[in-house]
Amino acid sequence: MKSLFLASSIRTDSVNKKLAKIAYKIAKDIGHEATFVDLKDYPMPLYNGDDEVQNGLPAPAKTLKALFAASDSIFIASAEYNSGITPLLCNTISWLSRPHQPSEAPLLAFRGKIFALGGASPGGFGGMRALVHLRLMLSNIGGIVLPDTFCLPLAYDAFNPDNSLKDSNQHAKLQSVVHAMKIIGKT
Repeated sequence: MKSLFLASSIRTDSVNKKLAKIAYKIAKDIGHEATFVDLKDYPMPLYNGDDEVQNGLPAPAKTLKALFAASDSIFIASAEYNSGITPLLCNTISWLSRPHQPSEAPLLAFRGKIFALGGASPGGFGGMRALVHLRLMLSNIGGIVLPDTFCLPLAYDAFNPDNSLKDSNQHAKLQSVVHAMKIIGKT
């Protein structure tokens, strides 16, 4: 089982990046061939169809799309901006959804991939509202989105100094979501 883990935030101390790293470690512990990616390592310009026609996909988009395409499952820890997904995540999905070779299968990076969603937020909803938007977007482009999500409210106070989750019940819920990636992927 090849799994990819990422967060929709590139801030150094992002709670969603911490969450994605915990999910990544859980996956490795249960036998996933797991890869963690930081979107700051894949800088892309704001999607513009004219730029795409003139220049094609940027090299970082091609590289990241190849990682998505090679994965069976993808875990996204999404921050919530104004009740929706981050501009960074929306732009990333926009670029990765574009073909860069005439023979490429449509939506290669998303179609048939299993997506597990998580979110962390300093507020009381734990990113839940953004995950609704993300679920709809990924489903519409061919992703198989797991029904259970992981939401971490009051996230600024939810981590230990070593970046593990303070609450063992929350950790168990996250484990359950990551385990489902493997179970669904085998069916």
